[in-house]
Amino acid sequence: MKILVTGGAGFIGSNLLQLLVPAHSEHEFVNLDKLGYAGNLQSLKEIESAPNYRFSQIDLVDSQAVSEVFESFGPDIVIHLAAESHVDRSIHGPRAFVESNVVGTFNLLEACRRHWNGSTSARFHHVSTDEVYGSLGDDGLFTEETPYDPSSPYSATKAASDHLVRAYSRTYGMNVTVTNCSNNYGPRQFPEKLIPLMILNCLDRKPLPIYGEGLNVRDWLYVDDHCRAIWKVATEAKAGETYNIGGNSERTNRQMVDAICEVVAGKTGVAPTELTDLITRVADRPGHDHRYAIDASKVKNDLGWEPAESLESGLEKTVDWYLANPEWIAAVRDGSYRSWIEQNYAAREEQEGK
Repeated sequence: MKILVTGGAGFIGSNLLQLLVPAHSEHEFVNLDKLGYAGNLQSLKEIESAPNYRFSQIDLVDSQAVSEVFESFGPDIVIHLAAESHVDRSIHGPRAFVESNVVGTFNLLEACRRHWNGSTSARFHHVSTDEVYGSLGDDGLFTEETPYDPSSPYSATKAASDHLVRAYSRTYGMNVTVTNCSNNYGPRQFPEKLIPLMILNCLDRKPLPIYGEGLNVRDWLYVDDHCRAIWKVATEAKAGETYNIGGNSERTNRQMVDAICEVVAGKTGVAPTELTDLITRVADRPGHDHRYAIDASKVKNDLGWEPAESLESGLEKTVDWYLANPEWIAAVRDGSYRSWIEQNYAAREEQEGK
C-alpha cells in the first residue's frame, strides 16, 4: 500500500514512522509536514534514507500543494496527525489553530474526495484527542459516546476537525476512522509539554512550575503504544468506527512531576529532594480542565489492543532517551517560545524582584 502520514516530523508522527517504515518494507510511506516549530527532521534520521520512505515539506493550508501530492503519490491510506497541538499556544494565538486544524483538515479531506472518487477501499484515519470531551469530575470515564464539550481553542478546533471527518463519511461515503487519545509522552516530544519540560528542567536545575495546586488529572499514554493503536485502527477497524485510546495511567500533575524527579534523580545520582525542591506553583491557565480519563475497552474488545507500557516503564524509557540525545534537545531549545506556565513563573519572579 501507499500510506501518506501528515505531521510525520512531529512527536507522534515521527515515532509512528520510526515504528512502521522499517517493519513494513512492503509499503511506501510519504511524510507531509510543514516543519513548524515542533517539526524536526532530526527525529527521522534513522529512516531518512529508507527506500520505502520520502519526505515532502507541505503546509496543509496550501490546497494546491496537497492536491499535487495526491496526484503524484496516490495514497491508499491517509493517517492525519498534522495539527497545532498545544493548549497554551492556542490561548496566545488561536488563529493558527483554526487554520491548521480546521482548514488543513478540510483541504486534506477534499483532496481525498477528489482523488478517491467514491472508492470505499481507500481510508482516511484521523488522529484526535480526548480534550474534545471537555472536563470530567472526580469520577467517570470518557467513552466513544461522551458528548463533545471543548474548553480551549485547541480542543475546539480538534472537535471541529473530528466533525468534518465524520461529515465526509456520511455525506460522501468516505471510508474514515477516528481515534481520540489521552496525553502522550515519550521520545522526541517538543519540550513545551509537561513531561519533557520537567525532565529538561530537572537536568538544568531550573524551577519546575506546576499550575495551581497541581491536582489536575491526566491519563498518560506511552507514544509507541499509541502508534500501535493507530496502525491497528487504520488497517483493521471497520469503516466509520471511533476508538478512544488510553494508557490506564491516571495521575495528578503533582504526582507526575514527583515521579519524573524520582526517575531523573535515580539516573543522575542526585537526591530526589534536590529536584522536588525545585517545584513551584504558578497561576492556573484559563479553561484548565480538571480531569481526563479514558475507557479504552472498545479498542481492546474489537481489535485486541491494550498498552504494553506501564507509566513506570514508559517514563524510564522516556528519561533514558532524553539523557541519550543532547543534540536533539539542543536543536529544539532555541528560546523562541516560553509556555504559558513558564511565562507565569517569570512574571511572578519579576514581581518579587528576583
